[in-house]
Amino acid sequence: MTDLATRAPATSSLDVAAIRADFPILTRQVHGRPLVYLDNAATSQTPRQVIDTFAAYYGGYNANIHRGLHTLADEATAAFEGTRETVRGFLNAADSREIIFTRGTTEAINLVANSWGRANLQAGDEVLISRLEHHSNIVPWQLLAAEIGFTIKVIPVDAHGTLDLDAYRELFSERTRLVAVNHVSNAFGTVNPVKEMATIAHAHGARILVDGAQATPHQAVDVRDLDADFYAFSGHKVYGPTGVGVLYGKTELLEAMPPWQGGGEMIATVSFEAETTFAEIPHKFEAGTPAIAEVIALGEALKWVSGVGVEAIGAWEGRLLAHATERVLRIDGLRILGTSPEKAGVLSFVVDGAHAQDIGLLIDQLGVAIRTGHHCAQPLLAHFGVDATCRASFAAYNTLDEIDIFADALERVIGMVR
Repeated sequence: MTDLATRAPATSSLDVAAIRADFPILTRQVHGRPLVYLDNAATSQTPRQVIDTFAAYYGGYNANIHRGLHTLADEATAAFEGTRETVRGFLNAADSREIIFTRGTTEAINLVANSWGRANLQAGDEVLISRLEHHSNIVPWQLLAAEIGFTIKVIPVDAHGTLDLDAYRELFSERTRLVAVNHVSNAFGTVNPVKEMATIAHAHGARILVDGAQATPHQAVDVRDLDADFYAFSGHKVYGPTGVGVLYGKTELLEAMPPWQGGGEMIATVSFEAETTFAEIPHKFEAGTPAIAEVIALGEALKWVSGVGVEAIGAWEGRLLAHATERVLRIDGLRILGTSPEKAGVLSFVVDGAHAQDIGLLIDQLGVAIRTGHHCAQPLLAHFGVDATCRASFAAYNTLDEIDIFADALERVIGMVR
């Protein structure tokens, strides 16, 4: 076992009590007990500043964007495009045109697969995908591989859930075209060295797509420093709303890619007599009326995160992880999966003689929300010989007292199901 319980920073500059005051849902009770919400890797809770955005939009300037000439349309367009600039700054992208709004990370990856992938991958080519991936960064490539005939190679992990970089280097050949890898594993919390992986990929003439859904809530992301060709994340993981996400892509790649979906907004001209022409990026990839309120709310969420400080959030979550690790390791028969030296605030574990689903159901009765199951990472869990784990995952608003409540509740329910 690595020193998970001792490596985190001992202090944090966060005012957690003030942060919690921003989240109305944290005042509710579940089964007569105060809610302890530790399912943040699935969906983080939403601060009132983001919630209020919906009332402001629908009550004050609800209108379709871009083509309208009236005041409400101008205001909605300005707020929508203002979020694009907010996202650009959050990721340190070079140009706001490199920011494409999607319904989430899953749609962003599907966009790359069906646009860049169809245009650039051929039979006999190779795509490298890590063992740590969420299904959303596996299945789109499997579907396309079955159609086109390229080969998927899997980057292995070691016993700690850390990617094997030596094996990664050896997987490359002259036919390798793309690396698709997550920045942080949703199942184990492993933080992958994507900057180094990008350097290696580019040295072999390959592109790299990074699933950043689990990274953006916990650490600063600089897509230019990482040299990522594509980077995707979801609003609902980073204190924002569901149904909205982002794809970042380098300008030269996006400009060369064909549209994925057709409809309004993504066109320049449409004709039955002549060839239809398409809008410039980013609008070429944003067909139809978008989730306007959700995009604007995403901007507010990123402003909230930046105001608190994502580095401070990550440091606090590291302290929570260290305390939770120390507490659960006292439980006889409990085994942590994912013990990489570089790890975000995710604690995934199994317990001898107890099924994950039973633990999840019973601990909910004590007011504690965790996630149980395969976490849309079935190949990873199968590699470790399990079909489900319990997963507690942490956010800026969680407290050390909540970790103790969780650990005490866990001991109690394990005693009930064994």
